[in-house]
Amino acid sequence: MEILGILIPVSLLMGGVGLVAFIWAMRSKQFDDPEGDANRILTKDWDDKPRPD
Repeated sequence: MEILGILIPVSLLMGGVGLVAFIWAMRSKQFDDPEGDANRILTKDWDDKPRPD
């Protein structure tokens, strides 16, 4: 049971670091791509074909 004294704070710290990283990514607009997916679904470029070198 003594290990819980270590595991609980470590897991809370890791969860907090993950939450801070997610908030930073949202604020720095890492997930903003207003035209990318909308245009990508309509194009036939590189659809089921390997990209030539």
